[in-house]
Amino acid sequence: MQLMRHPLAWAVSLAFVSCAWADEPVRLDSSVISASPLSSQRHEMTTPVEVLEGDELMKRRAATIGETLDGLPGVNSSSFGPGVGRPVIRGLDGARVKVLSDGVEVLDASTISPDHAVTIEPLLAERIEVLKGPASLLYGGGAIGGVVNVIDRKVPTRVPEKGYEGEAEIRANSVANEGAGVFGITAGSGNFAVRAEGSKSQANEYDIPSSAGKQEGAYNDTDSFSLGGSFIGERGYIGLAYSEQNKRYGLLAHEHADCHAHGAGDWHCGSHDDHDHDEEHGEVPYINMEQKRWDLRGDLQDPLPGFEKARLRVGHNQYRHDEIEGDEIGTRFKNDATDARIELTHQPLFGWRGVLGAQTLRRDFETTGEEAYVPPTVTRNHGIFLLEEYSAGAWRYELGLRHEWQNIDAEGARDTRHDGTSVSAGAVWTFAPEYSLGFSLSRSQRLPTAEELYANGPHAASRTVELGDANLDEETSHNAELTLRKFAGRTTFSFSLFRNQVNDFIYAADTGHDVGGGYREIEYRQQDAVLTGVEGEVRFQASEATAFTLFGDHVRGKLRDGGGDLPRIPADRLGVRLEQRFSPAIDGQLEFYRVQRQDSIASYESETAGYNMLGAGLSYSGSLSQTDYTLYLKGNNLLDEKARNHTSLIKDEVLLPGRNLMVGVRLAF
Repeated sequence: MQLMRHPLAWAVSLAFVSCAWADEPVRLDSSVISASPLSSQRHEMTTPVEVLEGDELMKRRAATIGETLDGLPGVNSSSFGPGVGRPVIRGLDGARVKVLSDGVEVLDASTISPDHAVTIEPLLAERIEVLKGPASLLYGGGAIGGVVNVIDRKVPTRVPEKGYEGEAEIRANSVANEGAGVFGITAGSGNFAVRAEGSKSQANEYDIPSSAGKQEGAYNDTDSFSLGGSFIGERGYIGLAYSEQNKRYGLLAHEHADCHAHGAGDWHCGSHDDHDHDEEHGEVPYINMEQKRWDLRGDLQDPLPGFEKARLRVGHNQYRHDEIEGDEIGTRFKNDATDARIELTHQPLFGWRGVLGAQTLRRDFETTGEEAYVPPTVTRNHGIFLLEEYSAGAWRYELGLRHEWQNIDAEGARDTRHDGTSVSAGAVWTFAPEYSLGFSLSRSQRLPTAEELYANGPHAASRTVELGDANLDEETSHNAELTLRKFAGRTTFSFSLFRNQVNDFIYAADTGHDVGGGYREIEYRQQDAVLTGVEGEVRFQASEATAFTLFGDHVRGKLRDGGGDLPRIPADRLGVRLEQRFSPAIDGQLEFYRVQRQDSIASYESETAGYNMLGAGLSYSGSLSQTDYTLYLKGNNLLDEKARNHTSLIKDEVLLPGRNLMVGVRLAF
């Protein structure tokens, strides 16, 4: 029983046993991390990093970025139906996890509420990097949970050798009758290259397990496209891309009610006058979303005396979504935002090599309609940062510093000013040719968001009345982490232990006040909290054709001074994966994992039962003329298990999809 509560004990045991079998070391490629401005490799990072690319990314791609990453050690998805899935890293989500598009924020409304989608299209991603633990120094104090950096091809960085290159993919699944397709093509000559790409996916309400019917409202219809071009020279490139995304998806568990206030913060809700409002129109409420975005990107080698590289990233976004009930717009969200950053890598100075940079963000947010529970706000956030590294023999040292300041102007409410300073120190010791030990200490400060400060009113999607507090202070996170890696040989592994103590942790506390109409009252409060955990995986290459991987994670989050458990903390997981190459062209995979019962819960939160998940995949790769192709078949939840996602706000009403078969083909030319 103890081993099931602490699943990585199995993984540690397997790691040491399998090391004894590793007769002939097999050198593995190390990935250079784009989100690290010092171009560090995975085993050189002071904190753990997960990278998805190539065939592994193709096998994991799903409708949302959260679902795509779900199952990586320490990573879950806060699902809100098939159209919404935001990453949860080590039990933290929302504004504490930054989702980036090649280094700049996605600038959508997904941090505001769990029913808002992340505007990243996984089908168009070339590579996804997950930085676990505080990444506040580079990407802002809010990133005390981690960073997801999605690398795409929308801005070309090179001219294709043969003048053009491209890819296309189509797929379909059985659980939701989903059909999806994606294309991309890059063409160029001389110093110029252009890129065009697009995607379309449509999924109906999905089947739930044991032939219990379909999950009402669980549909998703998404299309996106982009067009970009670059000037590419010997020392770097500069490019610009325009992209759009349109999305329509059902609001599961949405509950409308007439809510009104009797004085400040005293809300009461009752049944809607027309309680069959949604049903008479034959559908549940839904979100109709549109995003228009510009991206400016550039890299330049030797930009100034004393500097090796300059890196520029700018994203500008116009985001709109309407929450529609029947044929009426209930609430409209608007988010116009710009995020810009510049980094300069200096040449070694007294043995130290580093990056200094600046970042600025402006966010103009507005809600209108009957559930406009946050007043119009303008957020201005600015930051400067410095990251330095020093290598001596088997040791690599890293020091970092960031300071940022934030102003939020709110219509009809008191403006707020906050500033925060983050510092970190870490070291990596490569104590043997194939082994490294990383240790890091960090102090990070997260500044409150406009929603936490100013919310005051009902939110039908979450069935809550939310009450903000303009007197909230900065969060201060103290994180300690130890990571042991073996990065080459027949056996490779990575294990991490972490403790994240957060002073003045901001959380949405259920006050226990039932305001009526099926709504709960939540209030943004501050109290010290601590999150501790362990995660990792070990991979054993039994032969050239066969490999086994054991993986698992555990995290526990509690409020200090008897405050109880934090809500929606992921349950423990333990799993095993078999990879088998049947021939040079045919690969197979079988994966089984167990999610434990989660009974460490917050007040007014319900438990979730444990469940088993079985998946399998088979792929065939070949070439035809100048085109490479891959045919694949994938099965999920093959046991047709009834499962609820504990990190989801609507876990009590919504089951995860039942047995699913997916078939697809991907072309590269």
